[in-house]
Amino acid sequence: MVPVLAIDGPTASGKGTVAGLVAERLGWHFLDSGAIYRVLALAAIKRGVGLTDEAALAAQASALDVAFERGAILLEGEDVSLQARREETGNSASKIAALPAVRTALLERQQAFRVAPGLVADGRDMGSVVFPGAFLKIFLTASVESRAERRYKQLIAKGSTASIDDLLRDLRERDARDTSRLVAPLRPCEDAVLLDTTTLSIDEAVHFVLNLAMQRGAGQAA
Repeated sequence: MVPVLAIDGPTASGKGTVAGLVAERLGWHFLDSGAIYRVLALAAIKRGVGLTDEAALAAQASALDVAFERGAILLEGEDVSLQARREETGNSASKIAALPAVRTALLERQQAFRVAPGLVADGRDMGSVVFPGAFLKIFLTASVESRAERRYKQLIAKGSTASIDDLLRDLRERDARDTSRLVAPLRPCEDAVLLDTTTLSIDEAVHFVLNLAMQRGAGQAA
């Protein structure tokens, strides 16, 4: 069985960056499940599908043509990385991710990323729903204040305007949606290792996860 390392956590906790670097160090494939929901939101907007039209969104999810190549997010072969990473796209993705039919439609699409030599998957239900048999599950989090500050710095560095107060409000709203949804609510699995990155650097978090992975045989699998 191809090994999977699952990293879950709330928005702006650093899980995507950590997961991507861990996958690179191990020489494994990487799945950014949040990007899949973001791409679905972009595809829906592009085709005029309402973000509350569950049936239409689920149908679109089943046929979604998404790929990750050299750090780029591709929708039907087009690089949509910049659009996918915008705050408004993330908010739209959070809303459609709460729809049960959409999550079901995307389940097999995400599981298809599990190919040799291994997969590092990040998201909100990687360890609980998509890959419950993952050999290592990490629940990575940080205080909402530190997450807002990180997102603020990222946006400013990209030349975007941003407000800490607006980011705090958006993060709290997204956390509330993610933790209270009926299907696959955001919460740590019983067998997940908790990692609070509030006071950790990215390098420290990556080192922590890699050490655990190696202790559980990832080095041999890679």
